Amino acid sequence: MRVAASAAKRVVADARRDAAALPAAVRRQLAWKLCLLPSLAVLGAVTVAPAVYLLVTSLTPLDLTRPDTARDFTRPLVNYRLLLDDDRFWNSVWVQIKLSAATVGLQLAGGFALALLLNVRSGFLEACRTVFLIPMVLPPIVVAILWKVLYTPDISPVHWAFAAAGFPIPALITDPNLALPAIVIADVWEWLPFTMLMVLAALQMMPDEPVEAARIDGASAWQVTRHVVVPYLRPTLLVAGLFRLIDSIKAFPLIFVLTDGGPGTVTEVTNYYAFRQAFNFSYLGFSSAITVVMVAAVFALSWWLIRVIGAGADIE
Repeated sequence: MRVAASAAKRVVADARRDAAALPAAVRRQLAWKLCLLPSLAVLGAVTVAPAVYLLVTSLTPLDLTRPDTARDFTRPLVNYRLLLDDDRFWNSVWVQIKLSAATVGLQLAGGFALALLLNVRSGFLEACRTVFLIPMVLPPIVVAILWKVLYTPDISPVHWAFAAAGFPIPALITDPNLALPAIVIADVWEWLPFTMLMVLAALQMMPDEPVEAARIDGASAWQVTRHVVVPYLRPTLLVAGLFRLIDSIKAFPLIFVLTDGGPGTVTEVTNYYAFRQAFNFSYLGFSSAITVVMVAAVFALSWWLIRVIGAGADIE
């Protein structure tokens, strides 16, 4: 035992001596890498490993009623071929495009307008900033339940108020023509503060010189906003749009609570269709293929937007 302990001490002493002999820059780099290893290990365990398992599962016809299909790789691309001929999948993609375009567009426009308003030096408006942030900090399921109440005619104060004023409105989430706009309204209400906060932060960091120079040259408030403020905020708006686009593709709680993808399939977005295939019908292989396609689409969109953001914005 003593001999083994002495040998271990000698090994440790030799390692310390060798480390001390290294240049200071090399030692710092080595220490940095050693400190980074635990984080990389955790990141790999919680992101890379599940992603690899998802990709592998998408290459199998995995069905929970037939566990042996988890190792069936005889037709690895069958799920992707089925997707190409699946009208319901393409309908979900179209619903997702409409939902993402409407929510991201309205959130960017509304967030920009609110940020311009709240950027004015006013004690009252500064106090309102916290109020505007409330929807964003609420848990998504709480937001969904809140809007479920507002959209249910029998218990909704909004429906009562419109009915009392002589303008009764239908149950929005059960109307095929109004269900998707109802989801859009709820999503915009929840995440409008996010874009507003990002744009407001950029506005408060904006230098005064370009605005003052434009005003000296006789530019109106509209011209200053269009030709000076908007170009300066372009990278911020694109980053906010990127974040909101990715989140809109992950839309789930609002649809799950409010419409369950209905009426019919008018609010069934792609990830909700994948959820149904996995948990309603146990087709985990097919659902995994849908998810892989979604992840690839998100990466492609993100890459394109980052390319656009990288161009920057110049103010002359």
